[in-house]
This record gives sequence, structure tokens and C-alpha cells, in this order.
Amino acid sequence: MILGCVGSAKTLDMSVKGPQMIVNPQTVRMGIARIIDTDIVFSGAGFEQGDSVFIELLEVPMNGEKDNIAVAEGNVGKDGTFHAPVDKLTKISDFLRASLGTNKKGENAPVITRPPIPPGTYTVRATSMLADIQAECMLEVKEPSLFDRIKDWLGVKMGKIIKK
Repeated sequence: MILGCVGSAKTLDMSVKGPQMIVNPQTVRMGIARIIDTDIVFSGAGFEQGDSVFIELLEVPMNGEKDNIAVAEGNVGKDGTFHAPVDKLTKISDFLRASLGTNKKGENAPVITRPPIPPGTYTVRATSMLADIQAECMLEVKEPSLFDRIKDWLGVKMGKIIKK
């Protein structure tokens, strides 16, 4: 198994031999509206052309235990790189631990019934599907800011967010 990490870089270092992965942004805030609107993209290099990668957030506290959460997947290009965005449903169901429902206007809206994943710095692992290759990086999850809380409160009042 091969491991590589580029924790503080925002771009891949193509001079690195072996696998590596980064995430942009490196820090996300757990405001409901903010996380849904934030483009979270994992990028990596040093994988085998034509492969696929499976990306997990490791050891997330859930119900008194720790579990891994699948957050993205991507295809490896001819140059050995991948770009794997986190989709909206994953942000709602896995980061916010919410579901997707319908508001009074018939629009899709997140339904909040429990707290999101706790703040902290999480290890994220990309695992090759065909080869014995892995790469890791870190993702920092922060509490919502005061502005995020105000925006979410307005979202509830406008029916864009459903809290139960």
C-alpha cells in the first residue's frame, strides 16, 4: 500500500512521485446554507490511468462510535489525476446528517432533524479500486459562523430549510 499526503497545498505538486490528494477548500463551515453552496472538490495524482477512486471521511463520530463516511468518487484520467466533487445530496445527508424533503412551495429543501458532523479535523482517504494505492489529506470542519446562523435562521423563516 502506498500513502501520500499534501495537507496544506491547494494545488497538486506534480513533482511528487506516488499518490497524493488535496481538497479545496481545506476548511468548511457547517452552516446549512453555506455547506450546501460550497463546492468541495477532492483532487489527486499518482493513480493508474483508467482507475476509479473511492473517497471516505475517516472516523467520524456517530452515535457514540466512529465510522467512515463515503463522500465522493472519481475517475482517474490518462495523466493519473482525478477530480471528485462532493455532490449536494452527500453534503445534506452525510455532512449535515439531514434528509431532502419538500417545502410548502414544492421546492427541495434540507430537513434538519439532528446535529451535523462535529467540528474537527478529519482524515480523508482516496482508495484506488483497481490497484493497492491510497492517498490521504485533511479536511477541517468548523462550527457555523454568526453570519451562517443568521442566514440559516432566515432560510428557515423563508421555507428554504426545514427544521424538525
